[in-house]
Amino acid sequence: MGRVSETIPEYLEGLNPVQLDAVRHQGSPLLILAGAGSGKTRVITYKIAYLIRECGIPPRSILAVTFTNKAAAEMRERAASLAPGASECMIRTFHSFGAWLLRRNHDRCALPAGFSIYDDDDTVQLLRSLFPDESKPHLISQARAISRAKDYALFPDDDLSAVTYHEDELREAYRRYHDRLREIGNVDFGDLILRPLELLRADEGVRTRIQQRFRVVLVDEYQDSNVAQFEFLRALVGPETYLCVVGDDDQSIYRFRGAEVRNILTFHEQFPGTKTVRLEQNYRSTGSILNLASEVVARNEGRLGKRLWTERDDGPLPQLALLSDAESEVEFCRGIIQRDQRYSDTAILYRTNAQSRLFESEFLRQGIPYRIVGTVRFYEREEVKDVLAVLRLLANPRDEVSFRRIINKPSRGLGLKSVDRLVQTAVAGGQDLIAALSAPVPGLSRKAEQARAEVARVFSGLVEAVDGSSLSLIVERAGEETGLREYHESQDEYQGSGKVANMDELVNAAGLYGSGRDALTEFLEMIELDATRDTSDGDGEAVTLITMHNTKGLEFPRVIITGLEDGLFPRGGDEGPEEIEEERRLFYVAVTRAENELYLTSCRFRRLYGRITEYPPSRFLGAIPEHLLEIVGSAPGRRPAATSSAAVVNDEDWEDANDLPPGAGVYHDDYGIGVVQKRWRKGANVMVRVGFENGRIATFIPRYTPLERVSIDE
Repeated sequence: MGRVSETIPEYLEGLNPVQLDAVRHQGSPLLILAGAGSGKTRVITYKIAYLIRECGIPPRSILAVTFTNKAAAEMRERAASLAPGASECMIRTFHSFGAWLLRRNHDRCALPAGFSIYDDDDTVQLLRSLFPDESKPHLISQARAISRAKDYALFPDDDLSAVTYHEDELREAYRRYHDRLREIGNVDFGDLILRPLELLRADEGVRTRIQQRFRVVLVDEYQDSNVAQFEFLRALVGPETYLCVVGDDDQSIYRFRGAEVRNILTFHEQFPGTKTVRLEQNYRSTGSILNLASEVVARNEGRLGKRLWTERDDGPLPQLALLSDAESEVEFCRGIIQRDQRYSDTAILYRTNAQSRLFESEFLRQGIPYRIVGTVRFYEREEVKDVLAVLRLLANPRDEVSFRRIINKPSRGLGLKSVDRLVQTAVAGGQDLIAALSAPVPGLSRKAEQARAEVARVFSGLVEAVDGSSLSLIVERAGEETGLREYHESQDEYQGSGKVANMDELVNAAGLYGSGRDALTEFLEMIELDATRDTSDGDGEAVTLITMHNTKGLEFPRVIITGLEDGLFPRGGDEGPEEIEEERRLFYVAVTRAENELYLTSCRFRRLYGRITEYPPSRFLGAIPEHLLEIVGSAPGRRPAATSSAAVVNDEDWEDANDLPPGAGVYHDDYGIGVVQKRWRKGANVMVRVGFENGRIATFIPRYTPLERVSIDE
């Protein structure tokens, strides 16, 4: 690979011995296992400079790929500051490089030079043109399945069982979509990997030319690669290519996006002769924090193994607060923050975006500045505003803004002109907007008239229910009966978002209020007051509220990890061993964001669907030796069990639920009469799912929810 200097160049003197070994390595494939805070970005950029300056590799012969445009830009800038000509290196994301390769070889791929790249919405629209009778949620689901198939490098005629249980249905949709996309001459996001892979496999001339062009291939964040990206990489690497990948198997947390941790676990098998270098010296955290992180992640079987260490002192022990409920959790966090008012030093981490609501409300009341990272404030989120629009219309049927927001969401066939006509009819007749829906409106098309009648039926039921039902039930019905829950659920499936969880959290918020119209008015007033207050100081001092997934690559002097309960984190349910191992890696990522102080919280009770539910401590806490934690709190019996398995249901609890077997009739004060459809164990609780006569389906924990056994003939 060219000349090599015998002495250590001055610009490399700041590297530790292991980092230097990784930078200077040549020849065989190299796997750099870079632990959290071990300086991996520094290593890969210095390696680019070393290859150019000491090994004589032409910059144009170096290809470096990563996973975000921001990371690629930073790598490009750092490398250019270290080596003359480094700006000529090809430093891109996987998808950007795939697009570059397709543009240069569009004629060999039967693509026009100016082909377009379809986004998610474009994909759904193309499917709609092919399957006009299918519902939008179904089309969104099919689009997501096609995207996942491409992540696995699968074509329509391949085995699609890894993507869906409905293989034949997906195959038909995928084949027609695939053929139509090629007829049009455009590509979608998945094609930016799949079509270059197809090209390199089929065209030996292009493959040889690319392999000769790029003598060095470097991959950052390799643990985040999916199957298609791995196959693309393997096609790029020729007999003379020097391959180096950098990643951390313990930080593979994006399985829901298609990331495949086995790519890094089996790298040495796929590329024989691989040398592995472990970067284990951490420059971020204290010894106590690293010891805790290592103990937890060591429980995973699917890992290559390493243990972080630091030259820093141990610092204070991480603190575990065992608390009674979510309100106590917020109070605990508030106390830590207000003690020294180091707002910008503090990050509060949670598993789902919905958990931010209580913190936002309390911080607004207390004047604590905060910023939300990775999403918008709770009451400004689309799905929350949609349900609130329904509630505002119930509170004030003349609210035209709310009416226009939700009258045709999800799409019902009421276009802008039809909505205008409905509003004009209400104004002309001196009626409110809900009343105007109750009778046929002249000038509406047949489809719009059918939609008008259906919306009228929904709102008639909601109006009738407002005065006699609990507010949490009204909020729940507002989401379900208007179709908003199904609409946002389909977006969750396609985008991996947490919109339904946010809608459920709105139900929880309403559970603190009573029943009737006064409760509805009070609830909406509280939200308006919270939404109009802003205690953040622009780019100044502010506490960070952030999900664990969004903390990847970040660090904070003080970290508080909340919601450490089985059923929330890990989520439990039907998760298998692979999912639990990924959740454990996510916990490891969260812990290693802390530099100096780490706090963990676990609550005994949380609101679920507006009802109080008991949770056992997270099983991950049971993996932490007691001498590594300071345990505080006043919730009795909350010591985490020293086991990595889920909590077990007491036999007496299971026996108590035996009088509610599947098929049993039950009565609920809010829902009426129903039939038990399913009974199962979840963590420390027995769960039952009940279908009610009004068409609603709900899940309960019998030990906390009064379900009266009745004869279904009553």
